[in-house]
Amino acid sequence: MKRKIALSALAAGGMVVVLASPAAAQEVDAATYNKFVLDNLWVFIAGILVFLMQAGFGLVEAGLTRSKNIANIMAKNMADMVIGVLAFFAVGFGLAFGGGNSLFGDSLFFLQDADLLGADIVAGIGAGEAGGLTNGTLFFFQVVFAATAVTIASGAMAERTKFSTYLIFAAVMTGFIYPLVVHWTWGGGFISEITIGGASYSDFAGSTIVHSTGGWAALMGAIILGPRLGKFGKNGEPRALPGHNIAFTAIGVFILWFGWFGFNAGSELLADELVPFIAVNTLLAAAAGGAGAAIVIWAKTGFPDVAMIANGILAGLVSITAGTGTMTPFWAMVTGFLGGMLVVAAVLGIERLKIDDPVGAISVHGVCGVWGTLAIGLFARYDDAFLGRENAGLIYGGGFSQLAVQAVFVLIVAAWVLSTSGLLFGVLKATVGLRVDAEEEIKGLDVMEHGSPGYHGESLGGLAHPVATAPPGESVATAPVTQPNLGTL
Repeated sequence: MKRKIALSALAAGGMVVVLASPAAAQEVDAATYNKFVLDNLWVFIAGILVFLMQAGFGLVEAGLTRSKNIANIMAKNMADMVIGVLAFFAVGFGLAFGGGNSLFGDSLFFLQDADLLGADIVAGIGAGEAGGLTNGTLFFFQVVFAATAVTIASGAMAERTKFSTYLIFAAVMTGFIYPLVVHWTWGGGFISEITIGGASYSDFAGSTIVHSTGGWAALMGAIILGPRLGKFGKNGEPRALPGHNIAFTAIGVFILWFGWFGFNAGSELLADELVPFIAVNTLLAAAAGGAGAAIVIWAKTGFPDVAMIANGILAGLVSITAGTGTMTPFWAMVTGFLGGMLVVAAVLGIERLKIDDPVGAISVHGVCGVWGTLAIGLFARYDDAFLGRENAGLIYGGGFSQLAVQAVFVLIVAAWVLSTSGLLFGVLKATVGLRVDAEEEIKGLDVMEHGSPGYHGESLGGLAHPVATAPPGESVATAPVTQPNLGTL
């Protein structure tokens, strides 16, 4: 990632000898050694913030779905980290960073031959100003990004996916699909070598590499699964299936916003003066995204819908993730604001296509990930070490070359993820099965998939939840969802 890519592995190997241990610090000046330690500590702490985002994703998804599925939602989010860490350790990290060729890495599987205490020497990652990152730091920071990519798809597939089948998807996503995208870009692979008019791709922290990758997989999962029972009427009209706890969603958004400072600023991979600058751009884009979504949904419906504003904040964060190191604060704010407006249109448009995405994951991460990546071609002012030049954006006289290479980058990743995830979901559907049966979906996945309800004050049979009932001439798949009489429950 970032400037480390442009520096040689040979230089890093030399710094391993010098900086690998505190004792060796006596052989170099204290400032150099302290910088090496601080860089690693900062990136490690940033990784912890990204790890915490898993709780945010879980709460957002749980809040926007129905209470009969809350245990299943949390189980999937825990599985994303459990399966993601193990798959990335076994295969994904090696495919992403383990030397090899321009298509895939071929070493460092199970972290074999990776000196976790030494400065990084993996292909594509060179020494920084004070020796680079240790392999331990690099793996820790990268593995939490991998878990984020798979979590994105969880929300779009909520309330009707078999848990056992979801585990297979999580393993393939973190062990194969996502790591190859990383290798082609941050790992120094073929996308990083593409130039158009002298312009190279830029994606500072992963609007496309992480978020659109997850968003495209979410799209294929939602399409192949089909909509939840009762979501669309027999004439195709969408029906609301309200989430059960907007407080969960709001708290989840704040946790994600907090963690995003590690996501974006940690991607500097150094403890330097750019870290607070990146954090300011991240803060402004998120706030502007919330404002943009609020304006659009308020004007359209007459109400400032809380769930849509929450998605607007996330849309602002996703939108600025690629260009956070390239833009002035003003253009970061504009990027987030337009992302917030775009997400409302995308959510409503995807629903009109009869694609059921309970949490808006496709819109937030897929659509706004694309927007954020393209926005660099419009608004880039500074060199983030990907661009290799100042004033690359169209408004600064950089021409269309940066916008063109950004678009090519987006299309390559979209084609890869849509085809591989679509094939995976198709095979899973035809073999082990992808979707629970209608009875399980109506009663709730908590009881049927995990053996007990998420809220133990409710009926084990799921009767305290909205259920689909079919009137004469209409199937349960298109029947309206009705709320039974709960009395004083």
